[in-house]
Amino acid sequence: MNLSEAKVGSKVKILSLTNGDLALKLMEMGCLPGEEVVVWKKAPLGDPIYILVAGYSLSLRLNEAAAIEVETLLQHSPINK
Repeated sequence: MNLSEAKVGSKVKILSLTNGDLALKLMEMGCLPGEEVVVWKKAPLGDPIYILVAGYSLSLRLNEAAAIEVETLLQHSPINK
């Protein structure tokens, strides 16, 4: 599954980056294979999404999130807003 498909509140682990053009940009922002990510919230129309990664919040467009292959660790964990 890719990050753009993950539900709000889910905790996922990054497996790989599938778009070579975006990979460097995503890695510079902390999206590294093995990193755990929480899907914090999504904009009203679904784009962008907001994630918690490497100790900070990050906004990603859906096409960027679609380039991140993840596995689910926890579905719908409670998040303080």
